[in-house]
Amino acid sequence: MTAINIAIDGPAAAGKSTIAKRVATTLNMIYVDTGAMYRAITYYYLNNQATFKDFDDMMTHVDLKLIYDEEKGQRVILNDEDVTDYLRSNEVTDNVSFVASKDAVRKYLVQAQQQLAENKGIVMDGRDIGTTVLPDAEVKVYMIASVEERAQRRLKDNTDRGIPSTLEQLKQDIAERDAYDMNREISPLVKADDAIEMDTTGMTIEAVTERIIQLAEAAQLN
Repeated sequence: MTAINIAIDGPAAAGKSTIAKRVATTLNMIYVDTGAMYRAITYYYLNNQATFKDFDDMMTHVDLKLIYDEEKGQRVILNDEDVTDYLRSNEVTDNVSFVASKDAVRKYLVQAQQQLAENKGIVMDGRDIGTTVLPDAEVKVYMIASVEERAQRRLKDNTDRGIPSTLEQLKQDIAERDAYDMNREISPLVKADDAIEMDTTGMTIEAVTERIIQLAEAAQLN
């Protein structure tokens, strides 16, 4: 079968990472969580913002790698430190859209993500994968869901991780992040013209996964 790349975009808590991991496992492809990459830079910024004069300066001191652990899955290595377990804190979540909007950050990470996908066989999720990072991806999906459902999903994730949060606050945070991501000047969140939109509200993880696998298998036969 033809080697392909799969780009999955959509707003916060639409289920992109959960679905992308399952699709990658089923199709024996490599999963790349670009959101974790932006979170790693955000974590670095929060801990070092007083050190550098601007984001261009900061990014010259960043060395970011993704490694794959058979037991733990994708791990994010920032300047030789595994920072994966720190990336879902409320502080990082509250600041990641701001950091991700910076030109120096996006240039660094887009280049890194494109290099990861050069040899195909990648399932990559994020905000601008189908439009900016992998505009030639063979399969493009734009996942959406209601704010209510996305907040419920994020609440469950936070509860499982021991992160304090409330449903109402999460609904507000998600709505605000949508507005910020969709209206930023650099690589705003937008559906690629050739992407297939999937509203996952009320859908099971299995149903969404199966639909994307069907799209991928059809693309592999072309």
